Amino acid sequence: MPPTTPPRNRALDVLRGLTLALMIVVNTPGTWDAAYAPLLHAPWHGYTLTDLVFPSFLFVVGGAMALSMKKLGSLKNPRFLATVFRRGALIFLCGFLLYWFPFFTPDWQFILFEDVRIMGVLQRIGLCYVAAALVVHYGGVRGAIVAGVVVLLGYWWILWQFGDYTLAGNAVRTLDLALLGESHMYSGDGIPFDPEGILSTLPSVVNVLGGYLAVTFMQHKGLNFQTVFALLAAGLTCILLAHGWDLALPINKKLWTSSYVVCSVGYNLIALGGLLWAIDLKGLRTGTSFFVVFGKNTLFIYMLSTIGVVFLVRLQAGGISLYQWLYREAVLPWTAPCLASFLFALGFMLSCWAVAYAMDRRGIYVTL
Repeated sequence: MPPTTPPRNRALDVLRGLTLALMIVVNTPGTWDAAYAPLLHAPWHGYTLTDLVFPSFLFVVGGAMALSMKKLGSLKNPRFLATVFRRGALIFLCGFLLYWFPFFTPDWQFILFEDVRIMGVLQRIGLCYVAAALVVHYGGVRGAIVAGVVVLLGYWWILWQFGDYTLAGNAVRTLDLALLGESHMYSGDGIPFDPEGILSTLPSVVNVLGGYLAVTFMQHKGLNFQTVFALLAAGLTCILLAHGWDLALPINKKLWTSSYVVCSVGYNLIALGGLLWAIDLKGLRTGTSFFVVFGKNTLFIYMLSTIGVVFLVRLQAGGISLYQWLYREAVLPWTAPCLASFLFALGFMLSCWAVAYAMDRRGIYVTL
């Protein structure tokens, strides 16, 4: 998702839109007490469908980077660096302000900076975008491969050398406590620990590089069955390698372990290969427009979904939040709790899609 307008690839647009749709669904269940297992994060080691959503977002950032790098990379160094760092900083700032929003507590006390989480989803995307752009601009394909291998092995060594693979004793938490402090960290796991921490952002850059390498390979080889087969084979190889690596380094999304990176990139390669086969080779169009619409204003719609949840939680109805009231009164009476929780999330996602559709019809595209 670069600052210039890249050539479009429908399969990549669909993957981007599908990722955003899943991200909204897993973030907005009617209640966390009733949700299907694939729509919940793994408690610690292991992974579910939900754990594959965020790395897919990073993967498509890298894919879009491959489509735009020829134009972006042609800029002179000062302008290239200014463009990349500006975009990365704006994405980071948007994420930080989302966590601070609405800036006041329900009793109108201003939320101090000292109490705001610093790292997060958009913050990680911004940092990864900058790092990956620098790698591919100055190192190209070879640089991306070398950097990916060095980072994954180096991160494994850091986790092993400076802690363990537990929630309380890992190196990611240790560094965040030292640099950020407890008040600036996520605490939803019972203790201060940020799943989008500073150190674990390092291996997540490889997810972006994986998307860049996949789409660059696709551009070089062309859209044909050999390309699809190569992507599928590479994806399966990555998944098998990751599960073998899991014996020494657990696949863990919250630590963003190197084995997790390889595993998630593997699934993304298979997804991209499958979409290329269905859309570009077999001409599938039915249903794809839904996800393409989402893929054209990804950042804006993600932010809108987050702000929408904040408003629904803050507004009151019947003595409870409007979010809870809508779930309990409009959805839950009609079906079982797990299905009701899923249908609520689906409805919220569709309301976000309606906004994306209206923007697309009017030619409104928000970029940074």
